[in-house]
Amino acid sequence: MASQLFAICFNATRPSGLARFWSGVLGWTSAGDSDDEVAILPPDGGGFRIRFLPSQEPRIGRNRAHFDLTSTSPDDQQQTVARALELGGKHIDVGQRPEEGHVVLADPEGNEFCVIEAGNKFLADTGFIGALACDGTQEVGYFWSEALRWPLVWDQDQETAIQSPNGGTKITWGGPPVAPKTGPNRVYLDLALPTGADWRAEVDRLISLGATRTGTDEGGGDRVLMLDPDGNEFSLRKPR
Repeated sequence: MASQLFAICFNATRPSGLARFWSGVLGWTSAGDSDDEVAILPPDGGGFRIRFLPSQEPRIGRNRAHFDLTSTSPDDQQQTVARALELGGKHIDVGQRPEEGHVVLADPEGNEFCVIEAGNKFLADTGFIGALACDGTQEVGYFWSEALRWPLVWDQDQETAIQSPNGGTKITWGGPPVAPKTGPNRVYLDLALPTGADWRAEVDRLISLGATRTGTDEGGGDRVLMLDPDGNEFSLRKPR
């Protein structure tokens, strides 16, 4: 059985503070608070969680992945922006043009995200977190489609996107040019297997698709760290 997307992880210098920001922006609820991890869950309990993990790695350059948040109306977009600013976010300039309708912000630790204007057809069937938008090649889009067994919902001009068969947030890759990696990613995917699944067989399957194993484990050996074909870190949890 294939890996499932368990969480999207943020490495943070202050995990609890960053969790409070995103909980307030998204309206998600806390799933626990400890020295090692803070997590928030969507109100319906479905899909993935967001985990905030302690890290002292310095931030270097822009992230390779960011959230695109959707809006139902111009007022709704303005309310999301105002809520993010009130919680400690800020406006940033990443080269967006004045005529573009989305608003680019950063959370309190500098992680970029966009609040997309209402009427975006590509994100119409997703939910509030419309996409995890990534810098990446067409090859890595194909890899993640096979790894998660999520169908491709966009594959054009070397841009790719996948979405769970159950709907929800899309994961997108913008194609070339892909900025060079400048250190460990601050935002990465955390995968899990159902109870009773063959963990070693899944590691081998991911390697056969183009992943590499780093030789580093996390969580007392409960998770193995791997790299996708573009060199992005991700983790695979052992089934309980």
